[in-house]
Amino acid sequence: MTPSDPTPGPEGLTHFDSAGQAHMVDVGAKDETHRVAVAAGTIRMQPETLALIQSGNAKKGDVLGIARIAAIMAAKRTSDLIPLCHPLALTRVAVDFEIDEAASSVHCRAQVELRGKTGVEMEALTAVQIGLLTIYDMCKAVDRGMVMTNVRVLEKHGGKSGDWTADLDM
Repeated sequence: MTPSDPTPGPEGLTHFDSAGQAHMVDVGAKDETHRVAVAAGTIRMQPETLALIQSGNAKKGDVLGIARIAAIMAAKRTSDLIPLCHPLALTRVAVDFEIDEAASSVHCRAQVELRGKTGVEMEALTAVQIGLLTIYDMCKAVDRGMVMTNVRVLEKHGGKSGDWTADLDM
C-alpha cells in the first residue's frame, strides 16, 4: 500500500489528495514562523441570565472563569476533536469575555499563538466555541433558549500566506 498523492485535490482543498481522499496535510517542509489567530463569537440570552452571570451567583459557580479555563483547555486539545488538525505546542492562549448588557449577550474573543509550521485558526475557533458552550452548559437550567452566533476568525498572522483580517461588514 502506497501513500496517497499529496497533490491538493478538487478546488485546491489541501485536506484531500488528487483522488479525493482525506489526508493530514504534510507541513514538514514549511518554515517555522510566529503564528497568531484571533477568533470571536457571541452568546445571546435572557437579561435575567446575563444578570445571574454578572452577579457571580450562578448555581454552578463563576460562569466566565470556568468558561475561560474550558476555552483554553479546548484550544490545547483541538487535534483530538478535529480529525485532520495537527497536534500543536501552543505558546499562548488568551480568552476574554465582554458583557454586552444592551444586547443581553456575552462576547468571547480568543487569541492563540505558537512558533510553528501551521496556523492556529482552528485552535482559536475551538476555544471560542467551547467557551460559549460552557456558558450555555452552566446556565441552561435557567435559559435553554440561549443562541451562539457570529463565531468567526477575525485575523491571522504568520506563515506563507502572511496576514489576513476579516471584513467585518459581512
